[in-house]
Amino acid sequence: MKTTKQYGKKTDLALSTWVKLARAFSTINKKSVESIRSFELTQPQFSVIESLGHLGSMKVGELCDKMLVSGGNMTLVLDNLEKNDLIERIHSKEDRRAIIVQLTANGKKLFQKVFKKHAENITELITVLSEEEQIQLSDLLKKLGLAIIDKTK
Repeated sequence: MKTTKQYGKKTDLALSTWVKLARAFSTINKKSVESIRSFELTQPQFSVIESLGHLGSMKVGELCDKMLVSGGNMTLVLDNLEKNDLIERIHSKEDRRAIIVQLTANGKKLFQKVFKKHAENITELITVLSEEEQIQLSDLLKKLGLAIIDKTK
């Protein structure tokens, strides 16, 4: 590793690691978005289809939490998916203020069609790492994410 020791060994290593993480994410995300666009979906639309396809129907708020987006952004995404008959919104019988989002029959077909192809694309990108390396990286990223969450509480 080439370092200039500009900020001190510990900080230089942290900055170098962050840059590599950011570049790797950017590259994988770009390829992921290209894959998603090939299905004529935006990334937020795909995320809704994927979440509902794997987890089943859920309240709008729960969907926002899963996708880390605000309610305002979600409304537009859901409006467009509903226009395309991919999701439907239903008022909860238990809580009339709550709206449940679920895939329509067309949404379920789309999920079955596109998710497998998307998963294959991601697998192709990630399998440049061995199985052991993927497990190690996954564990390290989880450790990093959880530690950052703990520090910000």
